[in-house]
Amino acid sequence: MLKNVPLSAVIGLFITASYFLAAIFASVISPYGMAETVGDVWEPSRIGYMLGLMPEGTPRPEYWLGTDQIGRDLLTRMIYGGQTTIFIATAATILSFVTGSVLGFLAAVTGGWFDQLMSRFVDLMMAIPSLILALVILSSIEATVLTLIVLMGLLDSTRVYRLARAVAVDISVMDYVEAARLRGEKLAWIIFREILPNALSPLVAEMGLRFIFMVLFISTLSFLGIGVQPPLADWGGIVKENKDGINFGIGAALYPALAIATLAISVNLVADWVLNRTTSLKGGRG
Repeated sequence: MLKNVPLSAVIGLFITASYFLAAIFASVISPYGMAETVGDVWEPSRIGYMLGLMPEGTPRPEYWLGTDQIGRDLLTRMIYGGQTTIFIATAATILSFVTGSVLGFLAAVTGGWFDQLMSRFVDLMMAIPSLILALVILSSIEATVLTLIVLMGLLDSTRVYRLARAVAVDISVMDYVEAARLRGEKLAWIIFREILPNALSPLVAEMGLRFIFMVLFISTLSFLGIGVQPPLADWGGIVKENKDGINFGIGAALYPALAIATLAISVNLVADWVLNRTTSLKGGRG
């Protein structure tokens, strides 16, 4: 089944699936509770010991990734942090694509004043950096998980709108779409039965890229202290909590940074494969 899939895509699929499975089964595979204090502050990691990064004669550490700034097991924090980060990023991405795609398709098909109004509004929103706008909004409202999902999803839907509208404009002039109009098909039929199936390829590829943007977005907000709030853990928050350890040669803040980087690379590998495999009009009905 995977013999025709390039090695890079297989690696990307494996790493991405591993992260998602760890997020789904976090409560099963985590060795300790998310907020449980199990040891001393910034205890060394067993992985560092196995790689020979510690002085000779050092006792074998008990914790795989060591402990954090208050003695919690870092592996447990990483697993639960991945669960929070991936859940928020996935939910925000779905909201972004549902909102942006539907409005983009609708604007492309109807045209006229609705298209102009939506496009100018999207231009206005895209002119404001998303991070700055999020900082302003979150400074005045409570940063709950639901708030973060809705805010991130709506802010990112402007980018999805632009892509969906551009793809739909090209598809809407195809013969099979004109034939559907002449048959008297309703707007919903044209959007969901004629345009959407032929626009899935670029949208799916873009979904992977937007998901990574969401991971980086929520991690940035948490690092700045206005994203995911304690007692929940997320990767950006773990970097923020342990960043002072770098001054003492403690690498606790590097593990979540590495997780973000590897997830970004793996999802991009899968997205590139999807994009190269098909085009936006492949399989279009004529």
